[in-house]
Amino acid sequence: MTATPLSSRDTHSMLLGYLLWLFGFLGAHRFYYGKPVTGTIWFFTLGLLGIGWLIDLFLIPSMDRQADLRFTSGPINYSLAWLLLTFLGVFGLHRFYQGKWLTGLLYLLTFGLLGLGVLYDFWTLNDQISMRHARRAA
Repeated sequence: MTATPLSSRDTHSMLLGYLLWLFGFLGAHRFYYGKPVTGTIWFFTLGLLGIGWLIDLFLIPSMDRQADLRFTSGPINYSLAWLLLTFLGVFGLHRFYQGKWLTGLLYLLTFGLLGLGVLYDFWTLNDQISMRHARRAA
């Protein structure tokens, strides 16, 4: 078994992580790095009243490495999918990008299933992409 070079496993962008950190008091960077539970906590507590948000400034490199090791690389770009979800999720563009045409159309016609589908995708997008990559590699 050969080790995969780190560059081919670079699934998440540290630059995007820091940009999302600017909105980190809402948990955006934590969702991006595959930490939906703490992302939700940050969302409802404004980044643990700003203290957790400030500490995360120094934790982002570690979160980026963990995400690169945890999620499977492949043709779907995690960062692009996250940008589409974050800014255009109610229109389903992140689903179209992943090749999920039926649910993309459903999101388009129902404003992301009235926002509940978008919330579900915030919790599961990394795993959705990683599973798709793993199936493709098998």
